[in-house]
Amino acid sequence: MSRIVHHSIGTLVALLSASQGIAAPSPAGPAAVSIRMGGSTVTALRDMLNIVPNDGSVFGKDVGAKQVGKALADAGAPTGTVTLGVDALLVRQSGRNVLIDTGLGPKVGGALIGSLAKTGVTPGTIDDVLITHSHGDHVGGLVTATGALAFPKATIHMSAAEWAWMQQKGDPALVAAISPRVRTFEPGKAVLPNIVTVSLPGHTPGHVGYRIGSGSSQLMDIGDLAHSTIVSLGHPEWIIGYDNDGITGRSSRETWLARLAKSGERVFSPHFPFPGVGRVVKHGTGYAWHPDVAPIG
Repeated sequence: MSRIVHHSIGTLVALLSASQGIAAPSPAGPAAVSIRMGGSTVTALRDMLNIVPNDGSVFGKDVGAKQVGKALADAGAPTGTVTLGVDALLVRQSGRNVLIDTGLGPKVGGALIGSLAKTGVTPGTIDDVLITHSHGDHVGGLVTATGALAFPKATIHMSAAEWAWMQQKGDPALVAAISPRVRTFEPGKAVLPNIVTVSLPGHTPGHVGYRIGSGSSQLMDIGDLAHSTIVSLGHPEWIIGYDNDGITGRSSRETWLARLAKSGERVFSPHFPFPGVGRVVKHGTGYAWHPDVAPIG
């Protein structure tokens, strides 16, 4: 995620790297799209949009805005900006309500709680919140507009490396609010039944994805492994300014996109066009996105 300019969200700005480009959060109405996976129901929840300028500071940081603009133009997209979703995932299984990431939150007009309401699930019935990483567009919704816990009964799960980094770099008020509810893990193991953590290093020190389900019925939440269906998939070798470690982030992106294209497994990406559920397929020297559900504007 990026550093955000908005008078009401100083607490979120502290979570984000000052070296990252400026994105403009844009409202999006509540929306929820569900799919069945074996005995589980997985629901994409819309929070907001982020409009990122194509100025060479974020996408294609190593190649420049002109090459990024060409890639966008070739795909029939506007060349001056890249529009990203900011979304979350709800997993309902075995009587538990599990939320993966929380969007930007109500301080900037995030619609996550309204989207959650469309499923009939209330914030007080969320049992667990799984965090891919601690950038503000993933943890901002952990608290209400007044700073109280948004999901008061939930255990907040985060990799040990990410929690340590958030305690050093994150907004102190947010860290203090969630600390009593945080439980850490080491990636590579099940954090809950049928949800396995996957290390995706580079974006942040403890960035992870979550593989949900078992056998032939699986979906992987890739967090911020890839941001744009056009740029990140078409040119995974290009450095993105959002990655804390650009070289490691590129390596993770190239490795995992190849794996996902080969396996054909279903993917959820919180930054792809909503609802962000589909599959990564090989396309030329890069990859393309085949949505399972048609994007909703």
